[in-house]
Amino acid sequence: MSTVDAASAPGELRPRTDTGPLVLDPEVPLRVFRPTPGLALSVVSLAWLRAAGDDVRARLASWHLGPEEASYVGTLALRRRREEWLAGRMALKYAVRAHQEHSGRAPTACRDIRIEQVAQGLRAGKPVTDLPVEVGLTHSGDYAVAVCGTGAVGVDLERPRTVSPPLARILAEDGGSAGADPAGQRLRVMPLLLRWACKEAVLKYYGFGLRVDTREVRLTGWHEDGRFAWRPGPELLRHAPAAGGELRTRACELDGYHLALVWSDPAST
Repeated sequence: MSTVDAASAPGELRPRTDTGPLVLDPEVPLRVFRPTPGLALSVVSLAWLRAAGDDVRARLASWHLGPEEASYVGTLALRRRREEWLAGRMALKYAVRAHQEHSGRAPTACRDIRIEQVAQGLRAGKPVTDLPVEVGLTHSGDYAVAVCGTGAVGVDLERPRTVSPPLARILAEDGGSAGADPAGQRLRVMPLLLRWACKEAVLKYYGFGLRVDTREVRLTGWHEDGRFAWRPGPELLRHAPAAGGELRTRACELDGYHLALVWSDPAST
């Protein structure tokens, strides 16, 4: 498995990239995976970061954040919010670096990777970078997870919890309309939280997040290799006319968590 090597400078984390199965471990600060060619995924343990102490978090912030980022995180009043924000920035930057390495390029220093957010509109809050890559981010429970690819990406992680009855009824609609083929039968037994993660990952792929109703993403199948199939509703098509095209998808359960990925590969289109 990918783990963290000894740091060569205070605050630096040096991951090894792994092409094996995705794994979540709250005791490991950072893991970087390559789930498929052209896609990099990083996991930062919020559980580890919260327990690390103020001095360690300060060193991590100094190593990973640029001046504007360091100034911003200092304005966050709640410690929990500062920890989540730092973990998210770290996850995004290590995903970008891993993608650069996979592409044969020298990785950019963490402090020099500029991560911003779309400021307004339907895609407000979507993370973007000044480098020629696309990024996505999700926080849940003990982890921050980021993905990086050449084309658009979407990711969602859901922590273990009970689904409320109203949400359960909405999510059950997908299983009820599934076909009789093997993928449709697998969808009927897909955990409700994994269905939610699939829907949100699709909406994040387009940059909308929950500004578009999740019912606009109708799941139609879940294949044995983890791929999930879906079709767009009319409102999603209005905002993204090309929605429902050839996208790559994965959905899986990881140590009680539920993870969904959506991405495109411009080189294959």
